[in-house]
Amino acid sequence: MKCLTKVVRILLSVAVLIAEAQSPANDPGLKQETQARGYWVDPSTGLMWAGKDNGKDVTWNKAMKYCRDLRSVEYSDWRLANMAELQGIYDKTANAPGLAGKHDDVPTMWHVKGNLFLTAYEWSSNYRTDDRGHPSGYAYYFDFNEGKPNDEQKGYSTFKHALCVRGSRK
Repeated sequence: MKCLTKVVRILLSVAVLIAEAQSPANDPGLKQETQARGYWVDPSTGLMWAGKDNGKDVTWNKAMKYCRDLRSVEYSDWRLANMAELQGIYDKTANAPGLAGKHDDVPTMWHVKGNLFLTAYEWSSNYRTDDRGHPSGYAYYFDFNEGKPNDEQKGYSTFKHALCVRGSRK
């Protein structure tokens, strides 16, 4: 009986992954699923994304700490996404509802896969280095409206949030 239960759980997991892979980017049901579960698994990379960002302006160091300290859906190995990972979930055809504005109160559409709930530009774990390869005071963030990266002083926090991920660091 235990073996049969395990097989059923595996089959259900596979069915969920197939459904996620086949769901269109703008599927309203996907948004509800993502928010109810609290995460989304990217079928093309296997990365697990937090269903929403941290929801408030933070410096780069605080974004890094927020993700390191996150305990969500029974996992504790969350981290701030790197730039390649953030670029990998950008989809100019996706229109995921989120918020923006000075007080995160303006309904906004973000071009992000998985219907993740975003409220600002998202810090990446990548930072600029100087001519000698030493860390500078600047880190990179990604704009899910324009689909491009930029950089900002690490201590600057206006309209920069933390989107956490777990899984491979390919």
